Amino acid sequence: MLQSSIIFSSCALLLTACSGVDDSTTAARSKTNKAIIPATQFDLSHWKITVPVDLDNNGKIDEVSVTDIQNYVHPDFFYLDENGGMVFAAPNKAITTATSTNTRSELRQMLRGANQKIKTKYAGNNFSIAAHPLSERFAAVGGKMQATLKVDHVALRANLPDTPAAYSVVVGQIHALKDKDLIAKNLGFGWGNEPIKIYFKKWPNHEKGSVFWNYERNLPKDDPNRTDITYPVWGNTWENPTEPGDTGIALGEQFSYTINLHQNTMYLTFSAENKKQVTYSINLANNLDAYNEVDELDHPLGYVADSMYFKAGAYNQCSTKEVANTTWYAGCLGSGDWKTDKQNGDYAQVTFSRLKLSPSEAISQ
Repeated sequence: MLQSSIIFSSCALLLTACSGVDDSTTAARSKTNKAIIPATQFDLSHWKITVPVDLDNNGKIDEVSVTDIQNYVHPDFFYLDENGGMVFAAPNKAITTATSTNTRSELRQMLRGANQKIKTKYAGNNFSIAAHPLSERFAAVGGKMQATLKVDHVALRANLPDTPAAYSVVVGQIHALKDKDLIAKNLGFGWGNEPIKIYFKKWPNHEKGSVFWNYERNLPKDDPNRTDITYPVWGNTWENPTEPGDTGIALGEQFSYTINLHQNTMYLTFSAENKKQVTYSINLANNLDAYNEVDELDHPLGYVADSMYFKAGAYNQCSTKEVANTTWYAGCLGSGDWKTDKQNGDYAQVTFSRLKLSPSEAISQ
């Protein structure tokens, strides 16, 4: 974790520590005050953030705790814009988490709040579904996340442009916890998969982008059937290179999503001005898909025994790793210098105007 001495109450001091920020930016932003700190406009009392820097020089991506995020701002990757929107930016090339080749500026739900006596991976800091045999030990059963946002930018350059994840960003997730002890029990859980990832993707030559969501089969990483099942919202799904036209969503166009995981069922609602509302539901305690059809390749009990948490922000999917004929490694360009990469369009950026966590709600059928 970043220590409070690194977080800084003074934006000017933070700016001097950030590479790729020119003198004019430093001078302009050093005059600002707490109004630019996202926690002054958004309730971040149950969030920590991962940002694509290593300011404490420990060789790991920086994580800012619930306590410290209340006074935290990064002038390039996490700040409030002039309209009070919470901005997340992630270059294609930067330090990443140990298990990913994709950069991120992304919040992680912390149900414990500022109580660090409860460890991050403990049940008291995560939620389960109602069918979990030990659900009463968790901080919550299910939960609800509501967001309104616009995608400002996605990466423009990839050496393998037909790779599905190229030119895309994840703006919301439920993530299951990777648990080595649970894996060792050979029950088929603890793999750290994602029952939902919400994507925006826009090809560089298109006027509009697409919004869709993926469900990941809850299987081991080395299982060839462990893959993402894609469900359309607006426009196309991620492998389709055609222009979505009026069915799509443009950069800068606002849309909303709600993930309401109640008992065992995940209820999804997507809405945008002049767009038809899109809804899905999927039971996470079995292997029925979002069309209520049996997926024989999925775990028959879905995510029954997993610990889970919400994530939101900009999880850039345009990896600089290059591997042909894969889903993820598009060989996206990037220098590692933020000023250069921003100028070249080698980054993703998302702005949230609303982000709210709350208990789950029953849905009338």
